[in-house]
Amino acid sequence: MSFPITYLFVPGNRPDRFDKAFSTSAGVVILDLEDAVIPADKAVARDHIARCFRNHPEVSGRIAVRINDSESEWFPGDLAWLRSIGIPLVMLPKSENRQQIETVIGNGPDGVRVLALVETARGIRNVDEIAETEGVQRLVFGTLDYAVDLDLTGENSGLAYASARIAIASRCAELPSPVAGVTPSIKDIERIKSDFAFARNYGFAAKLCIHPAQIDIVHAACLPTAADQAWAQRVMQAARSSDGAVQLDGKMIDRPVVLKAQAILARSDVSAAR
Repeated sequence: MSFPITYLFVPGNRPDRFDKAFSTSAGVVILDLEDAVIPADKAVARDHIARCFRNHPEVSGRIAVRINDSESEWFPGDLAWLRSIGIPLVMLPKSENRQQIETVIGNGPDGVRVLALVETARGIRNVDEIAETEGVQRLVFGTLDYAVDLDLTGENSGLAYASARIAIASRCAELPSPVAGVTPSIKDIERIKSDFAFARNYGFAAKLCIHPAQIDIVHAACLPTAADQAWAQRVMQAARSSDGAVQLDGKMIDRPVVLKAQAILARSDVSAAR
């Protein structure tokens, strides 16, 4: 089963942007109730999202909602609203422990799944517990809030430890590869590529986006190079041609090499389809 490469944020109080978001190739559109919506607009944002979900079943499978965090005054109302509407995918900000996830699962719609947004030091400390909680679909790294929480300088190197922890926790819990954080520079192509390349080095296979212009850049960055694809095809051809050990370019083709080639070709297919 393949999982989305891009998750596009749209403020829940901006219904004028909903159609444009769903017309993009974003795998999931996250209709936001949290940071992008001022307190006075929280209720009306819920109404706009509910209307979109009910009136457009053709895109309902691509909708996620970022609710407010569990310590906020809006959290109980968000859960009650989610249950009444039936939206099955929710992003929980400031995910820090198992109990928060279980509260969402126990009070949300039947079958609800959680995108656990890990963005604090406590979240990283407990990331294994979060990843192993039933109902978590995927881990997401909230890099901007994490940098604020730890007073980081803004260099990607400061994200290295947390990135590795999130990726390892995802793998051990048999979750899909995690989702990288946003790049605030909306149309800075090189920065978007650089940020995603850094995340890819730690095993991330998807990225949060804050503008439609970022989506195709991320999809293209996730596509293996032509050289990588050609190498993978040669490996698979060589492996199929022999029942025993085989060499390619003077190197032994063993199981890890074949698995790497298969992963490259699978990523090629998914990325190209988008």
